[in-house]
Amino acid sequence: MSPVSTYDAIYAIVRQIPSGKVATYGQVAELASLPGQARLVGYALYRVDMQLDDIPWHRVINAKGKVSESPFRHGTDYLQRSLLEQEGIVFSKQGKVSLRQYRWQPEFVSSPYRMVSEAAAGSDDGTSDGSSQSAGISPV
Repeated sequence: MSPVSTYDAIYAIVRQIPSGKVATYGQVAELASLPGQARLVGYALYRVDMQLDDIPWHRVINAKGKVSESPFRHGTDYLQRSLLEQEGIVFSKQGKVSLRQYRWQPEFVSSPYRMVSEAAAGSDDGTSDGSSQSAGISPV
């Protein structure tokens, strides 16, 4: 089995976020077995070709429930909000999304990165240290 890149692991998680739901950068990092790597998720999503890729990058927002604004995004902050609104997500007057209402709560997450890293660690039960269970993630 060939190694899976960290970005591929992030993209595999983001592809699972359904229309009308959002995830935070930290949540995606945790689900991709990259705890504490929220910025890495941001870097990975910044590299997505919005015109060609099947990655719903716009469904990932910050932990405050807001679209993360950046001068490097060249106006895509507004595009992200527009795409989310088209999916039925409502923003408050303060520009926030209710994470209680719209946060994606996966029952099962498929992550090729977890499968490769756990196979390399010799895990035979699908978990490396049990931490995925505490995050509400079913074993892979």
